[in-house]
Amino acid sequence: MLLARFSSVYADEGFEDFLREEGLPFELLDLRNLEGTSCYCDPEAEAEILARLPESLPKLRWIDSGDYHYMSCLLALCETAPFHLLLLDHHPDNQPPAFGGVLSCGSWVKDLQERSALLRSVLTIGPDGCPQRIPEGWLEERAGERVYVSLDKDILSRDHARTDWTQGTHGLDQVKAMLRQVWESGVEVVAVDVCGELDASKGAVPEDMRINLTTNIDLQKLISSYLN
Repeated sequence: MLLARFSSVYADEGFEDFLREEGLPFELLDLRNLEGTSCYCDPEAEAEILARLPESLPKLRWIDSGDYHYMSCLLALCETAPFHLLLLDHHPDNQPPAFGGVLSCGSWVKDLQERSALLRSVLTIGPDGCPQRIPEGWLEERAGERVYVSLDKDILSRDHARTDWTQGTHGLDQVKAMLRQVWESGVEVVAVDVCGELDASKGAVPEDMRINLTTNIDLQKLISSYLN
């Protein structure tokens, strides 16, 4: 798996230690020295991130806080065959960027739609006005086709995640049930990325870290059981 290290949050939470103790190999993509990456990704930072990505991307990608959700766009742009995007998020992430043309955590879906000729459809679960579960028939209509899954933990209630964005009301069991539904539907899951951490610089206290670690471990175990 890939851990994008924009901050030290995965180490501070204890998630990196958990992975090591479980013997789960991971590749660290250390991006802490890059400027122009917080919420917005300027062109110079984007070019450097793309240059640093491993040639063969793992299927599971942990990408730090929701401030860096634009990483999903950069990772999905590496796909070489047609795919659909399934986004589980409390926000639609398809808004025009406030600074024209600059990739951001709130515009990355729109950017991906404009930049990828391989993206066939987008289904967003969680925001107001969007479905709160996978609509009946959506997966069945795509049986055998490729699906990229992006999960922002701010879809979860504060019982299960602590983020620096407004959060939804989904329970962890609801999100896990949707992930199981995807894998058991007959689509090909080509990748899963997860964001939604909260580090100390954004006000995280030990309880926030504990809750996020517990949820990360739960998600890691579920996702790994399907990827292996």
